[in-house]
Amino acid sequence: MAEKRQSFGAYLREKRVAKGYSLRRFAEMLGVSPTYLSHVEQDKVDSPITAKLAKRAAELLGENPDEMVAMAGRVPEDLPKIIQSQPEAMPELLRAAKGLTAEKLKKLAEEAKKLKGGDNS
Repeated sequence: MAEKRQSFGAYLREKRVAKGYSLRRFAEMLGVSPTYLSHVEQDKVDSPITAKLAKRAAELLGENPDEMVAMAGRVPEDLPKIIQSQPEAMPELLRAAKGLTAEKLKKLAEEAKKLKGGDNS
């Protein structure tokens, strides 16, 4: 049976508390109201947070920004432009990579970096 994944709000609260930030202080650091942050942490809002806010929260908490953005149900802000820059090849690459393990994806990313390094364009 699959393990239930922790919600973004619960994860955010857990990390905030572990870092010793009060709700009010962390909301201030994010530039949102304490009430809004409380609602996010309690999963009382449909779209919990923007990609930009999720990234900022990750940076403040020392977490992986891409992971927190994904947990918030968002896409990192730079990805749409990357995909649109190669509208046939990028979606094809993503679809081909779908289902690979994290280890295999890391190897693929390393290989892409090597290929990019050899490209003078």
